[in-house]
Amino acid sequence: MAYVCLLLSGAALLVNGLATLGVLPRRDAAVLSLVIGSLQLILGVTYLGVTYVGVAPPGVTAPGGAAPEPDGGVQLLLSASGMFLFGLTYVYSGLDFLLGLGSRGLGWFCGMVAGCGLLLAAAWFPGDPLLAMLWLCWSYLWMLFFFSLALGHGGLSPLIGWSLVLASQATATVPALLGITGQWPGDPAVAGGAAACIAALLLLAAGLARRDCRRDARRDGGTDGQPAVVVPGEPLGTTRR
Repeated sequence: MAYVCLLLSGAALLVNGLATLGVLPRRDAAVLSLVIGSLQLILGVTYLGVTYVGVAPPGVTAPGGAAPEPDGGVQLLLSASGMFLFGLTYVYSGLDFLLGLGSRGLGWFCGMVAGCGLLLAAAWFPGDPLLAMLWLCWSYLWMLFFFSLALGHGGLSPLIGWSLVLASQATATVPALLGITGQWPGDPAVAGGAAACIAALLLLAAGLARRDCRRDARRDGGTDGQPAVVVPGEPLGTTRR
């Protein structure tokens, strides 16, 4: 179920990135986020309930008398935590736009989740370096939302959009398919190579965002040289200087 949630996240990240860039309507991304987030929360609850039958926390006898697996309960909670963090983020972001909440609360929530992501990366690193590296990338994305929505750095919107589009498939869709097909790599060297590829994609996103900002500045006459600022809760085309 964790891999299914990751596959759904690939779609949500891609659509939200395209909406941030103005390619898709924000309302479309909000509805999809709400649907996918709700599904992930349901899958997370189901994952906890079903998996606990076969994997109980250390020292605790599972229902039915199943023997506990060493550290199985910890891994179960770590996996479920990630599913809930993603699910809550998508649900909150969807409701934020549809209800016009203003995005400040969403921004602070993303900041908290970014911190949790760093802790999850540290927890996963000894046993699953690839997943730890993915959590570092996701924490970076959440931190971008924190700076943009909570601290008011709306000029980060192009960077956020391109980062979501490029990272969505590399950090969610492809790893999910590897897990679903039973080919999830455990070699640290593979994790290192994946980290280098994702870092290159994020650098590319930064370059594309800078290009877009310069293009917008030229199109608008270059009066102040500052990129347009997206107004939270309004269509992407609504900007302020």
